[in-house]
Amino acid sequence: MPASLFPPYEDLLRILPEIVLTIAGTLVMVLEPALRPERKRLLGGIAIAGLLVALWGTAVANLFRGPAFHQMVVVDGFATFFRALVIVVGILAVLCSIHYLQRERPDSGEYYALVLFSVVGQSVMAAANELIMIFIGLEISSIATYVLAGYLRDDRRNNESAIKYFLLGSFATAFLLYGIAWIYGAAGTTNLVEIRRVLSTPELAPPRFLVGVSAALMFVGFAFKVSAAPFQVWAPDVYQGAPAPVTAFMSAGPKAAAFAIFLRVYMTAFEPISNRWEPVVWLSALATMFVGNFAALLQNNIKRLLAYSSIAHAGYVMVAVSAHSEIGTAAAMFYLAAYAFMNVGAFAVVTHFARQGEKYVDVDDLAGLGHRQPVTAALFSIFLLSLIGIPLTGGFFGKFYIFKAALEAKLYWLTVIGLLNSAVAAYYYLRILVVMYFHEPGEAAQTVSPVAPGVKIALWASAAGTLLLGIFPSVILDFADRSAALMK
Repeated sequence: MPASLFPPYEDLLRILPEIVLTIAGTLVMVLEPALRPERKRLLGGIAIAGLLVALWGTAVANLFRGPAFHQMVVVDGFATFFRALVIVVGILAVLCSIHYLQRERPDSGEYYALVLFSVVGQSVMAAANELIMIFIGLEISSIATYVLAGYLRDDRRNNESAIKYFLLGSFATAFLLYGIAWIYGAAGTTNLVEIRRVLSTPELAPPRFLVGVSAALMFVGFAFKVSAAPFQVWAPDVYQGAPAPVTAFMSAGPKAAAFAIFLRVYMTAFEPISNRWEPVVWLSALATMFVGNFAALLQNNIKRLLAYSSIAHAGYVMVAVSAHSEIGTAAAMFYLAAYAFMNVGAFAVVTHFARQGEKYVDVDDLAGLGHRQPVTAALFSIFLLSLIGIPLTGGFFGKFYIFKAALEAKLYWLTVIGLLNSAVAAYYYLRILVVMYFHEPGEAAQTVSPVAPGVKIALWASAAGTLLLGIFPSVILDFADRSAALMK
């Protein structure tokens, strides 16, 4: 056969993480029917092994930076950062899931395959340099996550969660695809760099109205995926109804990947019309912070409270996007890494404490946890303090760099309002700490079981990541700065 039929060796290395994850997911599906029910937990080990090899593959791909497959994929620092982040989130989610699936007793083989395939889609999104590839990666990730949200088929809450997520997600995807069609018709290409070149050349530039409509339609799709206002209404119901490890996974992994394509598209393709989309992102960031923080004040269900918290944190990242600068992009990258550790850690505690059927998910159920399981409560406290933004945690430096980027972009009012929202958020996080340490132990705390090994590893790893980013932020920030500078 002609040599041209085979992709170059370097191109295959640049998609090595996706190849490894796809093979691992397929292997899990093939082995699942051959294993007895009591041995299904081995599939979790295979999934973790596949994710660890994919993490190694990400480092290998980073050594061969550049475009691949006719500019459809690009491996740069930005792609490497988000690939590594979503893979780490996948590892933590699988660790939380092994005991959970044993406890709830569903068939577990498909679960790990779905997590792996979802991470494949997220990795494709991180490295995509073309709108069609972004759409393909988004759908691979989304379809797998829709199924995961309703994985416990006999649980009505899971069914409701999956249906809402699927219907609203499909609606938002239609807007995104329509926006892609508009920009293709206007610019004649779906390559991000080529779109920027066309928009920057007066002789080639299409009418700004058409480009603006395309950017607005695509914003609807991206805003839904990151749960930004006014397209955040799905998040509280889906987060509350989905299995706790799935909620941990989709609150960090798919959200990070969605922000990756959000930044890539608007900082590259739509950079020439930034004066048109910046005010929209500014207003969305403002509304997202207000909706997330003030709605969280009223919640007693811990999963629903963390869902609104997740919306508020999406608003903080949107502040960094509004800054429209290299430091803003780097700040968003750093914050998403810190947020992934502290949020997955918080949901890992919920996964452990909720027990079978997730019957202990109210804030008041945590009463006395500080006395019954002091180590678990201490780790949960680290995550909550980081979500507030207390010094020596990743959340503190994440917010510091975001508001620093906003100040440098002269977004003074947005910075002030963001800081005030952070103060509001402190109330509902501190309320959880008060319940854990200063309330008498209730039935839930008195009957709490020892922490499962997988959950324990996830908790300690998340706490280590949270503190590492708080004490040595330059470990990630320097890489994020270089990646943001080279992204264009």
